[in-house]
Amino acid sequence: MAEKKPKIFVLDTNVILHNNRAIYAFQENDIVIPITVLEELDKFKKGESDLSWNSRQFARELDALMGDKIPTDGISLGKHYGKLYVRTHSPYPEIVKNSFAEQIPDHRILATALIVKNENPDRQVIMVTKDINMRMKAKSIGLIAQDFENDKIRDLGRIEEGVRIYDNVDSTYINKLYAKNTKDCTVTPKELGIPEPTTHDYFVLTNGSTSVMAYYNPKSKNISRVNKFRVMGIEPRNSEQTFAMHALLNDDVKLMALTGTAGTGKTLLALAAALEQHENYDQILLARPIVALGNRDLGYLPGGEKDKIKPYMLPLFDNLQVIKQNLRNNGAKINMIDEMLREGTLEISPLAYIRGRSLSHVFFIIDEAQNLTPHEVKTIITRAGEGTKIVFTGDIQQIDSPYLDTYSNGLSHLSSKMEGQQVFAHMNLVKGERSELADLASKLL
Repeated sequence: MAEKKPKIFVLDTNVILHNNRAIYAFQENDIVIPITVLEELDKFKKGESDLSWNSRQFARELDALMGDKIPTDGISLGKHYGKLYVRTHSPYPEIVKNSFAEQIPDHRILATALIVKNENPDRQVIMVTKDINMRMKAKSIGLIAQDFENDKIRDLGRIEEGVRIYDNVDSTYINKLYAKNTKDCTVTPKELGIPEPTTHDYFVLTNGSTSVMAYYNPKSKNISRVNKFRVMGIEPRNSEQTFAMHALLNDDVKLMALTGTAGTGKTLLALAAALEQHENYDQILLARPIVALGNRDLGYLPGGEKDKIKPYMLPLFDNLQVIKQNLRNNGAKINMIDEMLREGTLEISPLAYIRGRSLSHVFFIIDEAQNLTPHEVKTIITRAGEGTKIVFTGDIQQIDSPYLDTYSNGLSHLSSKMEGQQVFAHMNLVKGERSELADLASKLL
């Protein structure tokens, strides 16, 4: 039986912009980089964005690999890896020329992939791109096309799970959790007959008509009662919000993922908790990635720099206004918020403006984190200094980036990879609380 030959993967530009070390994700198989990809990467090399950083990092890596070698002859990627080829332009295959009128970069990359396929009839050639439409075009001219799935999580698991409920719990233990004497207000998972969690965990214990909201402390290994309470005029409206607020106020939780659909209160709860604890931090930062609205880039919006970014930051200011409205009878706290804004100890800013800053003793909230790549999330977390708490909020089903999906975005990646770590907590908010109308639209439309 003939030995099976390694596959050949032709990479699109967006794969490298997504992960600058993507060439090492294909084991013993060979990699082809069309020269057009290098041309496109060159356009991204200047700037402070994650795309620019990935472009520069890949250029440095490729330069180190090449040395004096000729990339068209193939460069070894190392032991147990295949070879890397940089493929220069060739005459267009007729099927590409006839199918796509314009010779745009995408079509030149497709042409290169088809030429590689025709030159290697005994090997499987696969086009790898994060662009769905590019995959459709590739398949239409007879190419195998795949998404880059190296950093995708395989299972959403508990990311989309609501509050877990344990039924038929012995009422003795529920009564114990309601005991007035704080010394008697804890039980153990073993007493309840439930698996011992590995980290901060929340659940509801029930027995007929009696129930209690409970929290597992990984330090004490005990379960205690969680009470609902008002923070900066905001009172949780359901058990999920109550648990989220508890974790947001918990000093042992240094990193948190708060997921859920629109209107579930993710950003509002995080901001209220941050303001409640403002004396424990030097600054509260509230940021979100700028993703063009309806394909309208910043350059097309009127005004100067601050005017251009204002539409993207309005949802954050809206949440701050809700808190101030709920504090309308507490002038001192409203004045405190206004003063924090003036002094910069409360800052609302595009995420790009946070890049490179020190994050020591900061309560940092990143909104719309589902539009970040895993690398961007990692970059943010690795900037955290002493005394910093980072909260990522977002809806993993509402992604605006064309190259991310439910399984590959940074928020899903964070929630999956950090599960079980004692500094991390995750809560998924299911019930919409914005209004009855908004909740109805979310379910039916």
